[in-house]
Amino acid sequence: MFLRSSADAGDAPTFAQGPRESSHPAGEISPSGIAEWRPILEKLGVPQHKMQTIEAGARLSGVPFQVELVASGVLDEAALYRALAEHLGLPFMQQVVPDSLFLLQDECLESLRLPTGLRPARAVQASGQTLYLIAPERLDISAMQGFLQRRPEVAAQMRVVRPSVLRQALMKRAQEQLARGSIHGLFEVMPHLSARLVLNAWQGIAIGAAIAVLVLGFATAPFSSLLIFHICLSALFLACVGLRVLAAFAVPAEPPSQLLTSMQTADLPVYTVLVALYKEADVVPDLLVALGKLVWPRSKLEIKLVCESDDVETLAAIRAQELRPYVQVIEVPPQGPRTKPKALSYALPITTGEFVVLFDAEDRPNSFQLIEAWQRFRNAGEDLACVQAPLWISNRHENWIASMFGFEYSALFRGLLPWLAQRRLVFPLGGTSNHFRRSVLERVGGWDPYNVTEDADLGLRLARLGYRTDTITAATIEDAPTSTGVWLRQRTRWFKGWAQTWLVHMRDIPQLYRELGPASFLVAQVLTAGMWISALAYSVFVVTAVALIAKISMGGPVANHQMALLALDTVNVVFGHGAFLALGWWTLPRYERRGFCRHMLLTPAYWLLLSAAAWRALWQLYRCPHAWEKTPHRSRRNIAGAQRRKPGPTPTTRSSSSPTAARSRPA
Repeated sequence: MFLRSSADAGDAPTFAQGPRESSHPAGEISPSGIAEWRPILEKLGVPQHKMQTIEAGARLSGVPFQVELVASGVLDEAALYRALAEHLGLPFMQQVVPDSLFLLQDECLESLRLPTGLRPARAVQASGQTLYLIAPERLDISAMQGFLQRRPEVAAQMRVVRPSVLRQALMKRAQEQLARGSIHGLFEVMPHLSARLVLNAWQGIAIGAAIAVLVLGFATAPFSSLLIFHICLSALFLACVGLRVLAAFAVPAEPPSQLLTSMQTADLPVYTVLVALYKEADVVPDLLVALGKLVWPRSKLEIKLVCESDDVETLAAIRAQELRPYVQVIEVPPQGPRTKPKALSYALPITTGEFVVLFDAEDRPNSFQLIEAWQRFRNAGEDLACVQAPLWISNRHENWIASMFGFEYSALFRGLLPWLAQRRLVFPLGGTSNHFRRSVLERVGGWDPYNVTEDADLGLRLARLGYRTDTITAATIEDAPTSTGVWLRQRTRWFKGWAQTWLVHMRDIPQLYRELGPASFLVAQVLTAGMWISALAYSVFVVTAVALIAKISMGGPVANHQMALLALDTVNVVFGHGAFLALGWWTLPRYERRGFCRHMLLTPAYWLLLSAAAWRALWQLYRCPHAWEKTPHRSRRNIAGAQRRKPGPTPTTRSSSSPTAARSRPA
């Protein structure tokens, strides 16, 4: 990095950056190597062998020496930049007041997302003096010294600040624009694809008419109306059954293995890891340990912990850790819908990675998940927008809720989603472990802050706009809810979000059909409206069947249409359970199949809970469509004693001194 003066025009100094060459023409300037950094590092007590290790890591990763130096964590950021300021003969500024920055919000955002580091920022002190704040992240030391000697009048106004301090000030300065974009961005660009409005005009009329017809039918011809109603529900219910059966027959005998090829570390791009946290103070240490095991060059990794600014406990828990330089906290102001997608949309404009992955606070991703995802993107065409990693439930033996949750996840992530991906059909993304091409994610409008299952909506929106999604094999381990109340709230939110997604994308049915094609159009109906309405229908089938069986057992008269209704409901329930169990069976690891009888016995009770959640979602869709019911997570330390189980697959981890993996957490 060097300082190129534009002071003749009365502007602030600007920086240019580029890789250092062993020899270069006169006037070409690039970031300094170990030779120019050695005097500074020696004063700070960094041993020679450490410097050589950092230099080797920089060459391996294809980044400047300073970038690798900061990422290594060998020195505290404040100590390094204070020493740099002393070496340059410039004052060091410890803090920056955001309101003192003489920058437009657009300029702040532009600086924050530069992959080569922050631009100098002009600030105006209370006394009226103008200062140029520099936080050089790829500095050419000799070029800077030459500039300072040539332009002492500019040097007198310059101050060195830490990049993290200037970055926080820029974010605070741009907070209003970031908040506005996160709340209104999708609605302003693609209003027809936003869930901000639950129903459009024709949908409201259609639903009102359907309810009126239903009420009139039951009032005038109750038995015939009941039979027709059951037939309509059965059509969607059996469509879900058929999809599960097709996926079950296609499950391979052995799960696919993780295939990784050799790579050059210098070829790897910058990868952004986004983690949205809310009321997660208890799991922060475990999260940092899990993220610290990700295999990726630290000089090309940025981890953003996205928190609500009023979540005091979580922020305190994070600040209690000594975070590595590549870990940054983003505070989201409490405005608009308090949802995970709103928080992610707030953070996205101030990330710099070519690829972006989402993790939840309780996740323990496979160490090589980023590597596999990047290789899948590298080997695919530009139309591949996202890859979904499978989710594996680790506490499935803790109680019956967790057991059934894990069984359901196995069927979804090891059976149904891979089957859909292989056929290039649309499928809903999971709420975590989605890896995106950043450019495509921004092109399609990012996440919808008003949709409480933003993952399902985004998967469908990507398909509509001409992109495809795929699956990978490196799993993320997480914990299932173990409390019925917590599970019910989480599943209510999922059902409500699927209903929101279906209503949004069905606003223009012919256009949706043209954009998806017939196969994906049908799959979208099954996976959004179908799954939700099937859960609603299940309790209707069970209650009707139980009532008719009770009537028969008491010797009451049973009409032919009632027997037909009983037969239809029995078929629905038997085939629904059968397809669910078959898909789960084929996707379970062999050592887990010993508990299959337990899953068979628990399925009716679990499905009744699903139906309860679906009905609760229907009520919330009317009363509070955008309310986000939080799923609390427990620390691994707190649940370790509660688990008495045979361990399942664990992430591949290693203790490494290479530049691609940390020994423990990014602390």
